[in-house]
Formats: sequence, C-alpha cells, structure tokens
Amino acid sequence: MKLIIAIVQPSRLEAVKQALVDVEVFRLTVLDCQGFGRQRGQLSAHRRESTSLQLMRKIQLQIAVNDEFVEPTVDAILRAARTGEKGQIGDGKVFVLPLEECIRIRTGERGPEAI
Repeated sequence: MKLIIAIVQPSRLEAVKQALVDVEVFRLTVLDCQGFGRQRGQLSAHRRESTSLQLMRKIQLQIAVNDEFVEPTVDAILRAARTGEKGQIGDGKVFVLPLEECIRIRTGERGPEAI
C-alpha cells in the first residue's frame, strides 16, 4: 500500500479528478494549502516597497492506493496537472510514501481491503 500526496495548481484540480476517475481511482482527500518551491512565491508591494513574500495557493491531494494502482494513479496526476506540453515551474509535485497500515473505521477491516 502507498500514500500518494500530490501538490497541484488549483486550476488543474478538476482535470486531475477526472483523470483519476478515468483510471478507476475514486477515493481521495483534497486540502487547500499554501507554499512555494522554485517559483519562490510572489512579492507583494506595499506603498511602492517590495518587502513581503506571499505564499502561493495550491491544492494537496492525498490518495491511498494498493500497489497495483500506484503507477496508473501517478501517471494520471502527471498528465492532468501539467500545464502546457512540457509543463511549467509551479505545476507541482507528487510524493509516493509507504503506507504501513490502513483501517476502515466502520468495519475494522485492515490492510489493502480497507482502502
């Protein structure tokens, strides 16, 4: 089992959700978040002085998948979240982490069946 965390631009969320449905991934958690990477945020000017570094709004997706769904899920996210043909700085990141345990609260099921 793996936990896939994807940070994407808010404008790409609907495309990513549809791409996940197309590869039969229907369970995800979506969070609003802020941050910056290579693009280093945005400078905001206050009274003609550029002093403040503003964080960029992003969307974080958390998706728990069984091992056979890792590559289709990652490929779908990459295709849908990339802007333009080659992509641009700020398109986001995908992290794939080992998921030690998953427990369904309602039934108490554990492991891959709980996902």
